[in-house]
Amino acid sequence: MPIVVNLDVVMAKRKMSLNELSEKVGITLSNLSILKNGKAKAIRFSTLEGICKALECQPGEILEYQE
Repeated sequence: MPIVVNLDVVMAKRKMSLNELSEKVGITLSNLSILKNGKAKAIRFSTLEGICKALECQPGEILEYQE
């Protein structure tokens, strides 16, 4: 898939664990893990907004298009 999810990179830069992000965003660990591993087929804007708010980042830092 040409969309690459860099969630793990952004989390590492912010020194935030998957558990902590899960609690802050209100998303289950399993769903967050699916997203982090690039296996998600879609993401709700509200979820993306919550992740960006918790990590203090822009959506472009998490999602990247590669041909």
